[in-house]
Amino acid sequence: MKAIVYHTYGSPDVLHLADVPQPAPARGEILVQVRAASVGYGEVAVRNFASISPREFNMPSLFWLLARFSFGLRKPANPILGNEFAGVVAAIGEGVTRFKVGDAVFGYRGQMMGTYAEYLCLPADGMVAPLPPQLGFIEAAVVPYGALTALTLLRRLNIQPGQRVLVNGASGRIGTFALQIARHLGAEVTAVCGTARVDYVRALGARRVLDYTRDDFTRDDTRYDFILDILGRSSFAACRRVLTPQGVYFPISFKLPAVLAMLRTRGTAGQRVHLGISDEKPADMATIASMVAAGTLTAQVDRSFPLAEAAAAHRYYESAGRAGNVALVVAE
Repeated sequence: MKAIVYHTYGSPDVLHLADVPQPAPARGEILVQVRAASVGYGEVAVRNFASISPREFNMPSLFWLLARFSFGLRKPANPILGNEFAGVVAAIGEGVTRFKVGDAVFGYRGQMMGTYAEYLCLPADGMVAPLPPQLGFIEAAVVPYGALTALTLLRRLNIQPGQRVLVNGASGRIGTFALQIARHLGAEVTAVCGTARVDYVRALGARRVLDYTRDDFTRDDTRYDFILDILGRSSFAACRRVLTPQGVYFPISFKLPAVLAMLRTRGTAGQRVHLGISDEKPADMATIASMVAAGTLTAQVDRSFPLAEAAAAHRYYESAGRAGNVALVVAE
């Protein structure tokens, strides 16, 4: 089968098309013919992980060290990138009853990667769900990671109707779904993003959209019950003046100062810092599928590329002109 492989860390030029053995489903597994996969921050970061220092990493240094061991110290441990997919079940292993050949599915591979390929195997009881009829394969491929992360983290905040939520970094894979889920919970959502993505984010239902190149939300007059800082670009100290007296600052990516701020504010009745790590489970994929089917969550793809042009897709993802999600079309 064809797959995009890389054997050294580096620029998009390290990605190339190659023939690799096609996997066969073991007991309890399904074989999926991949129709589409996503290009996102995770794939781009892993591709170039050797150049990312602990200081540049979006989490504490311990997480960087664990990730470095997981992805490979000197060279990639898994030569095939990609953690989201949409496709069709091509074969089933012994004992599988949840799916049948021909079922359209979408799912998430996490650090296992491997979706930049024509076929992949995964557990039938894993992070995979039937494809909602409202989604095509390309749109479905950019849903799981961001939607799962946003769902599992936001459910801990107990957001109530009428509360004000600000999403800093609202145009990325997590931010777009955090915006939509918060809005579904009845919150008034303010979104912060770059100039090229303002219209894209506004179409997702944000009540207000701030362009961070012109507007500093920490100097805004509005007070927020929750500030979701997707990439941890701000800080609790900077956000305190725009939080309500019991407001919560929630950096999705965080460093040691945020951990210390959480410890200082834990158990207080006033403003506090909340930290969490996504702990998605297979049942959450079913929840995401039902939310898509109900129209609560939508996905848009700015541009898609053929599998063979994965390097170009990565370059476009890293470009300033990108206005939304990027996908790879693996098979028509």
